[in-house]
Amino acid sequence: MNRTPSDPTVQPVPASVTAQVDAADSTLSNPRRAVLSLGGNLGNRLENLQGAIDALEDTPGLRVKAVSPVYETEPWGVEPGSQPSYLNAVVIVKTTLPPSSLLERAQAVEEAFDRVREERWGARTLDVDIVAYADRVSDDPVLTLPHPRAHERAFVLRPWLDVEPDATLPGAGRVADLLAAVGEAGVTPRADLELRLPD
Repeated sequence: MNRTPSDPTVQPVPASVTAQVDAADSTLSNPRRAVLSLGGNLGNRLENLQGAIDALEDTPGLRVKAVSPVYETEPWGVEPGSQPSYLNAVVIVKTTLPPSSLLERAQAVEEAFDRVREERWGARTLDVDIVAYADRVSDDPVLTLPHPRAHERAFVLRPWLDVEPDATLPGAGRVADLLAAVGEAGVTPRADLELRLPD
């Protein structure tokens, strides 16, 4: 069979179509933006954070859009020196999942990395917290939005500001102003460590 140039099977795909297909949002319909905080202070901390990012990207209806630099931080809410230091990062995702399903996925990712919940603010291999979901404000005790302590945690605010300099925490104000209020003591940039966006 002779194919002519008008045969659609041999036509080059327009660059605009290729770009659209390659765009991470191409599989999502009307996605919402969410901010997730990642942290861990047990095991291979960097590997656990990267594994969490990859697992989130593998979630149907979710795409990881930005990954912050890595910070090393002192444990929060416990006696100084009682736990190893944390590695922390923030990721921005777009998702069609409702908040409740996003929470279920976050907890499943934690469990995949052997997260054990024995005590509040205890040491853990991996923590995946939903900091904000679109502009949603909710006092649901199962999932309070935005995260009820995000505004006072420099280990959340600092990396978030790195990826979104104009970010605002719903109901609390500009992230830059919140960070200025709490300060950055105990939050150390780790330029020697890097998390990557999934391919």
